Amino acid sequence: MSAPSKELLYRRVLLKLSGEALMGDLAYGIDPAVIRRIANEVNELANVKVEIAIVIGGGNIFRGAGLAADGMDRVTADHMGMLATIINALALQDALEQMGRHVRVMSAIKINEVCEDYIRRRAIRHLEKGRIVVFAAGTGNPFFTTDSAASLRAIEINADLLIKATKVDGVYSTDPVKDKKAKRYATLSYDEVLERKLGVMDATAVVLCRENNMPLRVLDMTKAGALMRAVQGMDEGTLVTNNL
Repeated sequence: MSAPSKELLYRRVLLKLSGEALMGDLAYGIDPAVIRRIANEVNELANVKVEIAIVIGGGNIFRGAGLAADGMDRVTADHMGMLATIINALALQDALEQMGRHVRVMSAIKINEVCEDYIRRRAIRHLEKGRIVVFAAGTGNPFFTTDSAASLRAIEINADLLIKATKVDGVYSTDPVKDKKAKRYATLSYDEVLERKLGVMDATAVVLCRENNMPLRVLDMTKAGALMRAVQGMDEGTLVTNNL
């Protein structure tokens, strides 16, 4: 693939994918067509030498908080959720490897038969060598979301940009599905996100980004070319930053 017509603004990015993004129209699990489409978008970034790390959730299989709400011990439920993220990470690894990419899954909990342990310096070295790195098992701790894991890993690997992929093309003043007059924000500060309780990510993740000056772009992963436009610095979705 030839280089994009517009120069890249970001060279190392972390992409946050929800587990639900892998379901497509299914009630649960992984839709093979959806994971191939996501892999194709990621592959296009790799083709132009963007260094890509990915944090993936597990909500299409298990949601720890949901299980805990139904009476399960929260720590046990969160550990089950971590295992679900490993399943998703392996599926994404397979889809990317079928496209010829070198991919490493790194887990925050030990499961050495199927993936590597997360070691920060090793993760950075993988990225420098052009490998795609998929971070699984969140932070490895209960009570922390994969949003928080995404913010933490983006900071740890010195990413230029954190991308949160959703099914909505940015952050809105209200729910755009319910309110046709909802306003999409082109840019926001982290303080505005917290003060207005906009629900971009959980508060821990937002504060981590704010305190470490990590720019965040929220975009619609279902739009073809959205990731490429984001790394080119184009007006795709909503940019959340301290530098307004």
